[in-house]
Amino acid sequence: MRKSVLVLIAISNLFLLVSAQKKMKPWTEWSEKDAQKILDDSPWARTQVETDTSEMFFSPTTQGNSGAGTTRGTQGATNQATNVNFHIRLLSAKPVRLALARTITAKQPDMAASMKAFVDRDFSEFIVVAVSWDSTDQRYSGPAMQLFNSANTGLLKNKTFLEVKGGQRNFLGQYLAPQSDGLGAKFIFPRMVDEKAFVPADGELRFWSEFSANIKLNMRFKLSEMTYEGKLEY
Repeated sequence: MRKSVLVLIAISNLFLLVSAQKKMKPWTEWSEKDAQKILDDSPWARTQVETDTSEMFFSPTTQGNSGAGTTRGTQGATNQATNVNFHIRLLSAKPVRLALARTITAKQPDMAASMKAFVDRDFSEFIVVAVSWDSTDQRYSGPAMQLFNSANTGLLKNKTFLEVKGGQRNFLGQYLAPQSDGLGAKFIFPRMVDEKAFVPADGELRFWSEFSANIKLNMRFKLSEMTYEGKLEY
């Protein structure tokens, strides 16, 4: 009986392994929904949601309770919880670039040829994390934009890092503020540390960046899920 149970467990594990390694369909066949899923909720991209509930309940914005200079007094109350979504993506991971290319070519098919260079770009020396954001309330996304636009490598280098198992950290090499490419802010880290690959074959890859007391980006990626076409992509 014990031997039969062990055999069944082995078969089950093999089935799970094969399923996990099943190839994704070609990116040119992805729907826009497929591509957006990879960009927002996949092994290579996650969304950190910050919720402000301070104005969730109705309170009249009368002169008596809306002092000059306050958000409620000068711009009105939302009377609801407001989310700011930070999209944290491993841009150096090929599936993310493929998903970005798919979202563009879905709307502009004539861009397919020019997207090839973007998809095939060499990231053998760098790990790049791209962060963009959105909110249903401009009063929240606007300050975030100002913060990301004014930041620089010097301000962030000691408060931004990648971390792997054992607590080893890889600190920021370069920060690029958002540009007109629509990819958001870019955080660039060396792929090699002490002459060896920083990212191991298993465990987690954590991204951390403290922009301010209110904005702290903290995202973990499971390395066991980040294989694409037989290769660990990050």
